[in-house]
Amino acid sequence: MLEVIEDTLLDSVKLLPFLFLTYLAMEYLEHRTSNKTKRIIRNSGKAGPFFGAILGVFPQCGFSAAASNLYAGRVITLGTLIAIYLSTSDEMLPVFISEQAGISLIVKVLLAKVVIGMAMGFLIDFLVRTFKKPVIKEIKVNIEGMCEHDHCHCEKSIVKSSLKHTITIFVYIVIISFILNTIIYFIGEETLGNVILNRPIIAPLIATLVGLIPNCAASVVLTQLYLNGVMSIGAMMAGLLAGAGVGVLVLFKENRDVKESLQILGLLYVIGAFCGIVIDLVAMVL
Repeated sequence: MLEVIEDTLLDSVKLLPFLFLTYLAMEYLEHRTSNKTKRIIRNSGKAGPFFGAILGVFPQCGFSAAASNLYAGRVITLGTLIAIYLSTSDEMLPVFISEQAGISLIVKVLLAKVVIGMAMGFLIDFLVRTFKKPVIKEIKVNIEGMCEHDHCHCEKSIVKSSLKHTITIFVYIVIISFILNTIIYFIGEETLGNVILNRPIIAPLIATLVGLIPNCAASVVLTQLYLNGVMSIGAMMAGLLAGAGVGVLVLFKENRDVKESLQILGLLYVIGAFCGIVIDLVAMVL
């Protein structure tokens, strides 16, 4: 259990700079930027999935958390958020490198996550613009509303308000991560592997559920299971695509619309599972 506590604290502490800088930037936008700057943010939203998918692929847990904050403040579009979630790799790359996986495999996995993230992000934004209100018009800096929701009185001090947001989210993440790490600790990777092994269609469905665990440890488990020959490439991809790290925790904490957050979670599951099954079917044919 000491190992669980240590891993929880180490993973959570890594997020502090991302959380603080994100809140600081959002507070600055609310307090200092002009209407012209806000219009620039709105107008650049259409290209969000492109940049989000590329930036999200870098191996760190904090970017998805930052994206969740930005979406809760309606600074980025839903498509951009999904693109970042899908491309986020968390600890996958370090595990691949430490296990000396082939460079071609690493490039293919990263490229697949970026392409899928972009494609789904642009598709979602297109559908939202078509069947709902235009995405770009929906994007507005709403940090003040978030602040009122958390009763932090942001108008008094940007730094103080940012610190309060950061500490609140940090404590929330530590508690949830500890619970999740404890569950993984007692269940064990081997048990997860036995459940998934030799189940062509079911495997991606189960792996996607594992990927939805809002913790960087999920990406480590999925990558290790694949490298150990326990799961297929499609199952691993399904879990990694759905895995948004702690970004999901931040989304549920900061986004007022719980129903929408649940829909986003369901969307991640459907996309991850579908892509995983397709990848496995293609791999079988090839």
